[in-house]
Amino acid sequence: MPDDDDTSAKPKGAIGRFLALPADSVPKTIFVAVSLCLVASMVVSAAAVALRPLQATNALKDKQVNILQVAGVYDPEVDVAEAFEAFEPHVLDLETGTFTDQFDPASFDDRAAADDPATSIALEDDPAGIGRRANYVTVYLLRDADQQIDKVILPIHGYGLWSTLYGFIAIEENANDIFGLQFYEHAETPGLGAEVDNPRWRAQWSGAKLKDDEGNLQITVAKTAPPAGAEYHIDALAGATLTSVGVDNLIKYWMGQDGYAPFLANLKAGNV
Repeated sequence: MPDDDDTSAKPKGAIGRFLALPADSVPKTIFVAVSLCLVASMVVSAAAVALRPLQATNALKDKQVNILQVAGVYDPEVDVAEAFEAFEPHVLDLETGTFTDQFDPASFDDRAAADDPATSIALEDDPAGIGRRANYVTVYLLRDADQQIDKVILPIHGYGLWSTLYGFIAIEENANDIFGLQFYEHAETPGLGAEVDNPRWRAQWSGAKLKDDEGNLQITVAKTAPPAGAEYHIDALAGATLTSVGVDNLIKYWMGQDGYAPFLANLKAGNV
C-alpha cells in the first residue's frame, strides 16, 4: 500500500514539468535564448534613450564644425560653440529669396520641414533625387569686421550613387564666387564616390563661379570643362561617374531657380 507522504506519483504542474526537463532540452534552450534577447533589447533601448541627448549634442557640434570649415574659419584650438557665434542663422523662404520670422532659426529642423507636406512641395522635375523640397531652409551669414556680409553658407543635398549627400556650400558676398563646398553625411563607396571628402577634390571648388556674365548657370562637375570656361568646371571623381553626376545635378538644382537663385539675386542686389 503506497505511503501517504509519497508525492512522486502526483502530477506535476507546467512549471514543475518544465523545471524537470534536462538543461539541454529544446524548451529550456528556447526559453534561455528568448530571455537573453528580451534583456538585451531592454538594455539597448534604455541606453539609446539615455544617450539621445548626447547624440543630439554631438550631431549639432558636427554640423557647426562643418559650417566653420566650409567658411574657412575653423580653428581646432577654439571652442566650436564660441566660434559659431560669429554666424547669423536665418530661416529662408526659398520662393521669395527673403528671410522669414515665421520660424525660430535656433530650433527649425530643415529635414523635418522637407518631410512635412505643410512646409514642403513634392517635386515632379527632380534632378537632385530628393523627392520633396522644403519651402524653408536655414542659411548662415558670416560678416566681416565692418559688419558687411562676407560669406553665406547654404545647405545642399541630393542623391549620389548609394545615398543622399548632405553638405554646405559657401558663397562669397558677390553671390557668384564659390568659397568652398563639403559634405558631412553620405554613404558613397569608399575610395570612389566617398572621394567627395578628399581635400584635394574639395579644393577645386574654391574660386569657381556659378554663373557667367549673362547670368546663366554654368557650374559643372564633369570630366571636361564646359564651353563657358574652366572657372565653371569641377573635375568629376575618378571611377565614380554616378556620384559625380549626382553632385552635378544637386549643385545645379540648388543654385538654380527652384533653389537659391532668388536669394542669390537679392544678395547680389544688396537686399539681404
